[in-house]
Amino acid sequence: MKTIRWGILGTGYIAGRFASDLELVEGAELTAIGSRTVASAQQFADEYNVPNYFGSYEELAQCEDVDVIYIATPHTLHIENTLMCLNHNKAVLCEKPFAINSRDTEEMIALAQQKKLFLMDALWTKFHPHYKKMLDMVKGGELGDIKLVLSNFGYVVTPEHSTRLLDPALGGGSILDIGIYNIFTALDVLGIPDDINVKIVATDKGVDEQCSVIFSYKNGAMASLFSTFRTTLATEAEVCGTKARVKLTPDFYTASSNVELYADGTKTDLEVERESGFGYQYEARHVNECLRAGLTESSVIPHAYTIMLMGILDKIRELAGVVYAEDKYWGL
Repeated sequence: MKTIRWGILGTGYIAGRFASDLELVEGAELTAIGSRTVASAQQFADEYNVPNYFGSYEELAQCEDVDVIYIATPHTLHIENTLMCLNHNKAVLCEKPFAINSRDTEEMIALAQQKKLFLMDALWTKFHPHYKKMLDMVKGGELGDIKLVLSNFGYVVTPEHSTRLLDPALGGGSILDIGIYNIFTALDVLGIPDDINVKIVATDKGVDEQCSVIFSYKNGAMASLFSTFRTTLATEAEVCGTKARVKLTPDFYTASSNVELYADGTKTDLEVERESGFGYQYEARHVNECLRAGLTESSVIPHAYTIMLMGILDKIRELAGVVYAEDKYWGL
């Protein structure tokens, strides 16, 4: 088995968890870390036993000991970081949201296709066993005709995290940061909606601190999706059909989620594959498999899916009136 050599761009919270989970991936080696300062990179390298560390992102992209780079920076930096890594002939796994808007998304994908390099949107939930079990039940007809998806994600943002999560200069707001999980779950189950309705509570800086999204379909199906940074909220997803319903709980977006089946007045806790770690190892394994096969995009999250998802997110923000500087630059 060919060893896939990973680099991580960014040294924040998610970068640390991803680094930890790479140790669970056979045939994967974390060989380099890049940060904005040498001190931060060295601290991360010491903690996760990384042989190469760099005080700039470009030095990481230039490192010859790296095959693929996981980008773990804020949303607004994804296009800059991804294009730089691709231009240095590195495959890329880019943290969600993939970009700020569709224009940036299309530019990132176009360069990857031009250079014939692998590029994937890091929607980690789509690789988790509990989520795959739910989708298999939907596709297998065990729940009957799906008529409703209910998905909520929320918590109260602490002051130390409010800058990143609510600053428009960093792509702040609940829609892109946590609402995306609700949205792609509904899309995976019900498909592209025929109508979208959106209501938000906006901050004084114009980003959403609470957001309600309703998807409607001509066949009578609906999805009710709520995200918030201002209230404690059960982070659960329910898929409801004419025969039965499934609930993913708690924290439906993580690998620790359970799958509860409700049918004929009975609740059944379904068995789900469990591993140690945070859950990033599943997507890392998939990327490794794609790279060993010489693929330039994922079959689970192909480029067309990423473009579709970002188009829906753009539409939701348009209806909500949430506009970033990047949108104005492109005239969106």
